Amino acid sequence: MLRGSLLWKVKAKGGSRERLFRLQEDGVTVCFEGRFGRARSPQSFSVAHIERVREGRRSEGLRKHGAAFPERHCFTLAFKGRRKNLDLAARGEEDARHWVQGLTKLMGRLQAMSQMEKLDQNKDNKMSFREVKSMLRMLNIDMDDGYASKLFKECDRSGNERLEGRELEEFCRRLLRRPELEELFGRYSGEDRVLSAEELQDFLRDQGEDSSLRQARTIIRTYELNEKAKRQDLMMLDGFMMYLLSAAGDILNQEHTKVHQDMSQPLSHYFISSSHNTYLTRNQIGGTSSTEAYVRALRAGCRCVELDCWEGSDGEPVVYHGHTLTSKILFRDVIESIRDSAFEKSPYPVILSLENHCGLEQQATMARHMKAILGDRLLTQPLQGQDPHHLPSPEQLKEKILVKGKKLPELWQEPQGITSLLDPEEEEEEEEEEEEEKVQERSPRRSLQSLQEIKPLQAKDASQVSPELSALVVYCQAVPFPGLAQALRHPQPCHMSSFSERKARKLIKEAGPALVRYNARQLSRVYPLGLKMNSANYNPQEMWNAGCQLVALNFQTPGYEMDLNAGRFLPNGRCGYVLKPLCLRSPPGEGSRRLALHIRVITAQQLPKLNRDKGSSIVDPFVRVEIHGVPADCAKQQTHHKLNNGFNPRWEETLRFQVRVPELALVRFVVEDYDSTSCNDFVGQFTLPLPSMRQGYRHIHLLSKDGAALSPATLFVHVRCKSL
Repeated sequence: MLRGSLLWKVKAKGGSRERLFRLQEDGVTVCFEGRFGRARSPQSFSVAHIERVREGRRSEGLRKHGAAFPERHCFTLAFKGRRKNLDLAARGEEDARHWVQGLTKLMGRLQAMSQMEKLDQNKDNKMSFREVKSMLRMLNIDMDDGYASKLFKECDRSGNERLEGRELEEFCRRLLRRPELEELFGRYSGEDRVLSAEELQDFLRDQGEDSSLRQARTIIRTYELNEKAKRQDLMMLDGFMMYLLSAAGDILNQEHTKVHQDMSQPLSHYFISSSHNTYLTRNQIGGTSSTEAYVRALRAGCRCVELDCWEGSDGEPVVYHGHTLTSKILFRDVIESIRDSAFEKSPYPVILSLENHCGLEQQATMARHMKAILGDRLLTQPLQGQDPHHLPSPEQLKEKILVKGKKLPELWQEPQGITSLLDPEEEEEEEEEEEEEKVQERSPRRSLQSLQEIKPLQAKDASQVSPELSALVVYCQAVPFPGLAQALRHPQPCHMSSFSERKARKLIKEAGPALVRYNARQLSRVYPLGLKMNSANYNPQEMWNAGCQLVALNFQTPGYEMDLNAGRFLPNGRCGYVLKPLCLRSPPGEGSRRLALHIRVITAQQLPKLNRDKGSSIVDPFVRVEIHGVPADCAKQQTHHKLNNGFNPRWEETLRFQVRVPELALVRFVVEDYDSTSCNDFVGQFTLPLPSMRQGYRHIHLLSKDGAALSPATLFVHVRCKSL
């Protein structure tokens, strides 16, 4: 990799160029340029920005344009955030393997590296003052040259203008001091400033954790850095800080990072992570459709993806947002992407929500593609011995893919008996699309003629269903909503209705308790209004409160709505299925246990700078804590802001809440940059269910707007819950 390799860079729109790729001496940066230096200027990327390396032709670009290269010569670099994939093909299989394995090892090493290692630019295990200044900028420390120079000289015992070994340790310790943790340590360790196993027991007891002497000794052996202290079952300040910053000190209950819930109940008893317009990478009017959007959604734990299917040329159905300028992708390619990514992050069933606008012939083609590509994973028959009065469980449907769509009546025999079964979701979405077109027609930038040109080729019989496609619908039969009274009198567990957010809100307002009872037996799907041209989302919490399972959101649109969705599906191993509270599974159930929730916001650490490219000032941060739950529980409070301190702001402010239905509540921690003249800027957030939140002194690892880790940015809080 250091010598470099000639790799073909496959373009997203077709064609390929050979480029010389070379790993730089820093072991982090990869540069590439034309074979003979003909490229305008070398380009580069950091290994730290790679999310994963995919072998073979497993990206949209390589599926479309990589046929000229052998499968084993191909690989894809998928980047974090919204950066596009880099599709590559090596000259030989061995060369491809070297890059795939090499980059994977470097990614692992980077994750394990300390902050100091990343900043030692010339890799001599020593740090010059220039490197120290670079480190301070990276850590968001507003420290003037005079103070930084003074601290540097005090630690430079050898006087060689380099910090190394113990000098570097002392500099880091003085730089990264955590006075609040020192005070906490002193409170339990006493005057000798050493924590015995018995004193650690006291701390664990106050944290509400396992406080056995055995557990205290295990923690000391795991986190204490000083071997002599470890042998004597003692913990020093550094070990205590390591412990609190580890997963053991995280606000999220670590038991909930694994699948821990009962997965043997009917599907209707679970919230199911669901995506709307899954194919889109941006907005639903002119955005790009991509199979990569399905990969990202499934890797994020999504278990229900949507396919808007339309008539395509050459007899091949396509997926895109009809009547708009969004690009089209082949239905067949989408199914291949789903096959490859469906069970990478979760073994539990995936539901394909088909919005079908195809004629009978291309519907039959869709059915053929699903059967051929998905094979045994596609569920085509009811499970043997399954009680027809109850839906099967996620456990029973492990690694199965279910089709949600229209189904022909059981008695259908002859072709002339084909029945029109228009899905109410399609009716309503088509009406909304007509309104969208009217809005677009009024736009001076888009003529009626241009809209007519992009209308899809649509068959006259698109409201009919083919027997081949009907046969693939087993447990998720899309039906018009019969009304709550009828549905409750004659429940049909395999029938599933879809509601726009507007219709769902109306039902909740008019007959909330009845809707909860309905959702205890049958699946319902809620989707955003089609009129939202920017693919905006709605608040999913109000739908979850009513027991709706498939609350579909635009995964491509970041915002608090997607933060709530990520928080809802954070526990249970992020498997995409979360067991609903008992009150929603067997209503009316018992009353909830009311809680008083006290959150003391103590400090934050190493908050990122905003608009780095604009040279903006250090942030003036404040913390807002929001409760999202039943209407009576929704509340938010915030601290005061701290001027010009993103490195270690300290608030010591307690925010108090009363929560009536804690089992449904989500807690969202938000850090913003205060601005007196305009809107505050988002810095970071973290959302989790209240039942998954641990009490005591806890660190919160913040996430970006896109849900990526903002490491090493954290909040340090104290949480106390008390039954009322």
